Amino acid sequence: MGYGTAGGRHRAASPSGLREEDRLMGLVRVRDVHAFEELYRIYQPRLVRFLTSFVHRPQMVEEVVNDTMLVVWNRPDSFSGASKLSTWIFGIAYRKGLKALRRRDDPVEDPPRDRQASSDDDPERELGRQKVHQVLLKALDELSPDHRAVVNLTYFHHLGYREIAEIMDCPNDTVKTRMFHARRHLKRILSGELADWI
Repeated sequence: MGYGTAGGRHRAASPSGLREEDRLMGLVRVRDVHAFEELYRIYQPRLVRFLTSFVHRPQMVEEVVNDTMLVVWNRPDSFSGASKLSTWIFGIAYRKGLKALRRRDDPVEDPPRDRQASSDDDPERELGRQKVHQVLLKALDELSPDHRAVVNLTYFHHLGYREIAEIMDCPNDTVKTRMFHARRHLKRILSGELADWI
């Protein structure tokens, strides 16, 4: 359908925003292309941020986003309303992302990072910030895709364990265990590498 380049700003998950998403989904059920395009614009940037955290290949991320939204278009009736629409869509993206990783186990290439220095920061401070950023990215890269997804959904999408469990289709306790191991791993790596910068 060629929606891969659609932009859009992340909308806050306010009650009115959720109602708007539900309204759009209702229109998608009756094959309203404009409603689907609007839903795509809402979710594309959110899915890109989420998938980039554990897929790492920009081309694959875009492909998985499109595959995810294709399910939304082709199978809208599989959304029962038992969970939030975002939980359903993120769950599809998570499973599609894991499937894409299993298909391609070639070397991981880091996506390009925005390293523009702020005009407000002095060079030494900016260098320190970049160092911390690089160490954090490296540490996250060492986690498994499942552990990266839990960290990403918790800290960058502000979701609770119950919702993450729905997205990842696993028990709540499994999410807690993955977070425990991810935190322990990150703490072990970061305590030494960031000692000079914290």
